[in-house]
Amino acid sequence: MEMQMFEVVGACKINNEWKPYRKVISAPNENQAKEKIFADIGSKHRLKRSYISIESVNVVAGE
Repeated sequence: MEMQMFEVVGACKINNEWKPYRKVISAPNENQAKEKIFADIGSKHRLKRSYISIESVNVVAGE
């Protein structure tokens, strides 16, 4: 599978406050990019998926 770069924009609820985030990650498709964001942010901040929102997932233009 060919990996693409995706920019994921959203917010996560930390200490009763929604904080925005913007991450660029490598994944084979958009669904895998979303899953990777849920896994990364959830494990780093100990959050459930209901506390992580994804507003947009865009393909980043290659080099």
